[in-house]
Amino acid sequence: MTFNILVVNPKDKMTQIAVFEDFTLLYINNRRHSAEELARYPSVYDQVDYRTDIVFKELENNHFDTSNVKVVISRGGLIKPVHSGVFKVSDKLKHDLRNSPIGLDVINIGGLVADAVAARIEGARALIADPAVVDEMQDVARITGVPGIERKSIFHALNQKAVAKLYAESLKKDYNELNLIVAHMGNGTTVGAHCKGNVIDVNQGFEGDGPFSMIRCGSLPLGEVVSMCTDGEKTKEEAFALLTHKGGINAHLGTTNITEIENRIKNGDKKAALVFEAMAYQVSKSIGEMFVALKGEVDAILLTGDLAHSEFVVNSIRDHVDKLGQVIVFAGDNETQAMASNALRVIKGEIEVSEYK
Repeated sequence: MTFNILVVNPKDKMTQIAVFEDFTLLYINNRRHSAEELARYPSVYDQVDYRTDIVFKELENNHFDTSNVKVVISRGGLIKPVHSGVFKVSDKLKHDLRNSPIGLDVINIGGLVADAVAARIEGARALIADPAVVDEMQDVARITGVPGIERKSIFHALNQKAVAKLYAESLKKDYNELNLIVAHMGNGTTVGAHCKGNVIDVNQGFEGDGPFSMIRCGSLPLGEVVSMCTDGEKTKEEAFALLTHKGGINAHLGTTNITEIENRIKNGDKKAALVFEAMAYQVSKSIGEMFVALKGEVDAILLTGDLAHSEFVVNSIRDHVDKLGQVIVFAGDNETQAMASNALRVIKGEIEVSEYK
């Protein structure tokens, strides 16, 4: 079977592979990787060839012919700030993915895997779309109380933009006509203020700013953080790990399994209920902040990400923010469809591919 768009989405313990004929999804699979498999590779960057081979084995095992593939597309990584759009995986982009100016994360290998896959398919090109560093913030949102330290735009740009556009399409309106608050809730949580097509403010979720999430600690009392780092309790690396992937729900409850947590709550686990409520409460407060950023002119509040599957979390947020605007749920992430949509628009010539500089 032939297809023209291949989506490759590396995540912590799996590689998502999806094939599209235009915008028709033909196949999707989450190829999971065991801890033992990943332990063979000292760095996430050492996994590029391993994951590339898995992509081709998956396609071969399911009898997909790659001869018609025009685009191999993936998530963007933690590169320099860019405008919203689609970017060619160039040598400059690959350099910055491998030498990120922001930090190490599995999303950094998305473009590298897409490039490696495309290199083995004649006529295919590798692209990324709406990387996490899309920067449309208004200047007033960047300033902090310490000169030389600015807030950065690092968020779930791909999914936030995708669900915002889906909502606009449901109204038969243009995304650029609406003011929306979008909360992506999952391993990390970011809440953005979308003002007429631009995300003018958003919490810097990757490094711990904003609500705590499944694995990230969220904003903390700074005095205690300073003490933790200076009294020998934690090294710099340990402290940064706490901010990015060793905090949040997992640190409190020892799991990131949403169904398990909700079952614990239903069975009377008061700690699980309190921690989950606290997380939803913090998301609600961030939504309130973005309501202010939009000066109270909000067309809708959109909840997305894996945690939007949780009835407990969604109901808790509704209870706090219903008076600020209509709450609409787009559970899960729409990254795969968003990448395919961007690839198709490139193939059709509806959008231009940008050069990363």
